[in-house]
Amino acid sequence: MLLDIVMIVGGLVALVLAGDALVKGAVNLSLRLGIPALIVGLTVVAFGTSAPELIVSVQAILSGVPALALGNVVGSNIANILLVLGIPALIAAIPVARDLTRDYMIMIAASVLFIALAFTGEFGRWQALVLLAGLVLMLTDCYLRARKQRVATQELEGADEGMPGTRIAGFLAIGIVGLPVGAHFLVEGSVGVATVLGVSEAIIGLTLVAIGTSLPELATTVAAAFRRQAGVALGNVLGSNVFNLLGIIGVAGLVGTIPVPLEMLQIDLWVMLASSLLLGGFIWLRRDIGRVWGAVLLFLYVAYVISLFYW
Repeated sequence: MLLDIVMIVGGLVALVLAGDALVKGAVNLSLRLGIPALIVGLTVVAFGTSAPELIVSVQAILSGVPALALGNVVGSNIANILLVLGIPALIAAIPVARDLTRDYMIMIAASVLFIALAFTGEFGRWQALVLLAGLVLMLTDCYLRARKQRVATQELEGADEGMPGTRIAGFLAIGIVGLPVGAHFLVEGSVGVATVLGVSEAIIGLTLVAIGTSLPELATTVAAAFRRQAGVALGNVLGSNVFNLLGIIGVAGLVGTIPVPLEMLQIDLWVMLASSLLLGGFIWLRRDIGRVWGAVLLFLYVAYVISLFYW
């Protein structure tokens, strides 16, 4: 049990550090090659920040525990709304300053599509292709809208026009090597803990692994809240949730079939949808997420996690 916990902690640390390094290296390499910052933001950064979830999900399938992969994605989406927005809101109100209605509706559409496909009983190749087609449509829509706006290089996380090539290569190497290593230790440790505690891999994926792979988003949002710039968090959460549903399970479903556990069809997918709908109230009414609502979101998340072990 102790060794499993050490593997989990080590895996999480490796994922966080490697994911950050991969984003920095990829952003600066793309800009060095002359790829517009706009395209980098829509592709490299978006996929890079989802790399921990992607690698963990693929590793879980290869290790014969596909329920952990599905739990990771569903749990991450729940955590992104209730936890990643809840904790920073306790520090400073998260403003809903710009119109996010279209992005929000895209997230709801992705959630509904994902749930509908889940009721086929599994995510195999044809379901994965449907999800990836949805991702392509979303990226196309983002690109067409973003062409009307100028995205400066300094607005991209990790961008540094003066970064030397050796440092870029170093960041890429750390990311490419660290992600699969961290994912391996996290998955193996999680399976060990699940076995000792007598709980399913799906529950471990919905809780421990989901929180772990959401740590980069949480850390970034908390830091932004301290700087009173937490407003950027809402748009990032919407985009991250869409990538999780369409991109990660889309790719993982091509690697291997992912059966959908019955309890996930009955409870967890609906908790994910309910969390997303709850967020809609702030977006439609353009209301800031203040401390009181931050406490409510955090309470709901804690209640959900506790209930997983008693259902």
